[in-house]
Amino acid sequence: MKWPAKRSFSGPSRWDPFEEIRRTQERLNQLFEDFMPVEEWSGGKLYTPAIDIMEEEDKLVVTTDLPGINKEDVEINLKEDMLEISAKSGKEKEAEEEGYLRREREYTRFYRAVRLPVSIREEGSTAKMENGVLTISLPKLKIEEPKKKIEIE
Repeated sequence: MKWPAKRSFSGPSRWDPFEEIRRTQERLNQLFEDFMPVEEWSGGKLYTPAIDIMEEEDKLVVTTDLPGINKEDVEINLKEDMLEISAKSGKEKEAEEEGYLRREREYTRFYRAVRLPVSIREEGSTAKMENGVLTISLPKLKIEEPKKKIEIE
């Protein structure tokens, strides 16, 4: 008589709510990173914000989200057909309790450079920051070629 092979039965696995929370947090982190990629640097975090460029008849309108950034901390540069947007913020917390002092610092940088689809003029360019959204208006450069007259032989 041959005995059946030995089987191990562990029963149904138990649902772990903390494991479910951890997985959900990982999915949310991945969604946020897809929307706004982040890199670690020695001083904090570097975000690469998404940029929308809309071409209108006489100007380009560039929009990007810079949450938690004051307009004084934003720098906008134009170099030929490149637009560079950089911003930084820093926060410090200090707590003094019995026998020790705790100080925490957090620094965040935003940086994005994009090639513009058309030539623009610096004169007349404007930027405004409202509720964490930076909007830049860049007038297009109108190049008027002189008319060339062709003589008939």
